[in-house]
Amino acid sequence: MKNVILSTCLLFLATFTSNSTNAQVELSKGAKIKFNKNIHDYGQVKYDGDGTCTFEFTNEGNEDLVISNAKGSCGCTVPDYPKEPIAPGKSGIISVKYDTKRPGAINKSVTITSNAINHTSGTVVLQIKGEVLPAPVSGAPVNNSGAPTNN
Repeated sequence: MKNVILSTCLLFLATFTSNSTNAQVELSKGAKIKFNKNIHDYGQVKYDGDGTCTFEFTNEGNEDLVISNAKGSCGCTVPDYPKEPIAPGKSGIISVKYDTKRPGAINKSVTITSNAINHTSGTVVLQIKGEVLPAPVSGAPVNNSGAPTNN
């Protein structure tokens, strides 16, 4: 009788452990996106200067990563992203162009939507910040930062 109870307990324990291991494997199966940075700081940018920055990412999962959308928080922030699947272990780049003909503070976001299992709803929010300097006054001398000098 003791052998029957012991065998039943061992069988139950083996089944529970096996199901738990399978659940862990299922939870970890999928694409996982990891960015080298989530914030890009332009610092001070000249009016009409280069407003392009890049965010490099790697698929650290075990299935192809598919980015289905990248959307800027406004029309002045335009992302470009890979349309083809990114294989496990491979990297890609999301390029963001900010319109630098808008003087003042930059505080915008880009929402990335993908099949990555390591982010809520498959979304990641990247941020850009900095400051666009005022436009140079026509005919006025300009210093090295692109701002008019006060003479």
